[in-house]
Amino acid sequence: MIAIFGAGAIGCWVGGQLAAGGADVLLVGRARVMDELAGGLHVSELGGREARVTPKVTIDPKDAAAAQLVLVTVKSAQTAEAGATLAAVLPPDAVVVSLQNGVRNADVLRATLPGRRTLAAMVPFNVVRRGPGSYHRASGGALRIDDDPAAAILIDACRAGGLPIEPRRDMLAVQWAKLVMNLNNAINALSGQPLAAELADRGFRRCLAAAQREALGLLALAKQDVAKLTAIPPRWMPRLLEVPDRVFKLLAARVVAIDPHARSSMWDDFEAKRATEIDYLQGEVVTLAERLGKPAPINRTLVRLVREAEAGGKRDFTAGELRAALGL
Repeated sequence: MIAIFGAGAIGCWVGGQLAAGGADVLLVGRARVMDELAGGLHVSELGGREARVTPKVTIDPKDAAAAQLVLVTVKSAQTAEAGATLAAVLPPDAVVVSLQNGVRNADVLRATLPGRRTLAAMVPFNVVRRGPGSYHRASGGALRIDDDPAAAILIDACRAGGLPIEPRRDMLAVQWAKLVMNLNNAINALSGQPLAAELADRGFRRCLAAAQREALGLLALAKQDVAKLTAIPPRWMPRLLEVPDRVFKLLAARVVAIDPHARSSMWDDFEAKRATEIDYLQGEVVTLAERLGKPAPINRTLVRLVREAEAGGKRDFTAGELRAALGL
């Protein structure tokens, strides 16, 4: 059995795809989300493919005790709590996989789950909830996971479900690459626009380019590799973002497809009045800068703006307003 612990949008979609491929899937999540799945789970994706499945659902973590594999999909701030909960119920031979944003969650799980095999993995795509029990993959990309024999269960289940997955020996570089891409989460949430509309605006793209360039410069100083996850090398991305709108539209379609209605998970957090993952995105860049004794004014300002928005502050910036706030 494969258990998805903390099943929200990503967990439900991935679990649905694995179940569609024949895997025995258990979704463990909040009562509100699990109640919506009483009539089944509908998953769809950009190419039009869709499936309706009926995975097992529960709100009780103890039901995951029989799982061979547990995919952790909770928000980063909840990782230590999730690990402690799982430590009390999982057998010693269970394999745990972090399917989360950020670069430290697998290490947090390893610290709270001594003796279990814990792997890092990365989800590159965006998932949106289209209605009760219905989740849609709104952008492209393949899962990545530590190249480890313990990953075989997930790799086999993904391939059976038609979900691309790639074993990697450089997962930290992969996670940093995803984090650099995810620096757009804050900009998208502060814009209040769908991802496609926000990225179509050169002004917002310049904000993202500045945040990425700052992060990539710090990573170079730290001698931390950043993996290539798209057709464009990560260090070229800020330059691509700054080209005129007409040119960007032509080039971006070759990099990643985005559903016109997709929004960032941080925008979802704003809407639900939940704490965001800003400390695990821009906050990681600020932490790296502090460790190196360097400034990070763009990402530090974005952390402040998101925290203000979490407290009820402005979250409908125009591109010009956001550029001004960032000193661009």
